[in-house]
Amino acid sequence: MTREEKSQVIEELTAELANNSNIYLADISGLNAGTTSNLRRAAYKANVQMAVVKNTLLEKAMEASDRDFGDLASVLKGNTSVMYSETGNAPAKLIKTFRKKSEKPLLKGAFIEEAVYIGDEQLDMLVDIKSKEELVGEIVGLLQSPAKNVISALKSGGGTIAGLIKTLSERSE
Repeated sequence: MTREEKSQVIEELTAELANNSNIYLADISGLNAGTTSNLRRAAYKANVQMAVVKNTLLEKAMEASDRDFGDLASVLKGNTSVMYSETGNAPAKLIKTFRKKSEKPLLKGAFIEEAVYIGDEQLDMLVDIKSKEELVGEIVGLLQSPAKNVISALKSGGGTIAGLIKTLSERSE
């Protein structure tokens, strides 16, 4: 690889790092061609971009980036695949599901919404991370619940304040 080609790859990686707020680093070494193909297919279905990268080039792209990747560069040893996703927990779910059939991929580290996670032991926690959309949905559901109770109580209480109070007090008991 020429110096110009390396510079081009670093620029492309730096742009990917800037455009994605959910970045996972995984070790897929030891997977045969068929298993790797299955992993790539599963990643595509889960809307996760996946690419094998050279550690030195990724490290230089991290340094060139405006973001603080903390100790994430410390995991850049051996074979490294980078995964990008719009949803913070999608790559973690992909890795966990895929490991039901294989020992790999192993999670090396992740950068999710400005937070850095190091090590495979973080996988279960990353699977449970909720996306912004999921959190907003839960909050909206929680906010709608009391309103639905009041409307339901109004309907069953005959539409009067006394009926509403009676129905709500019966439900709370």
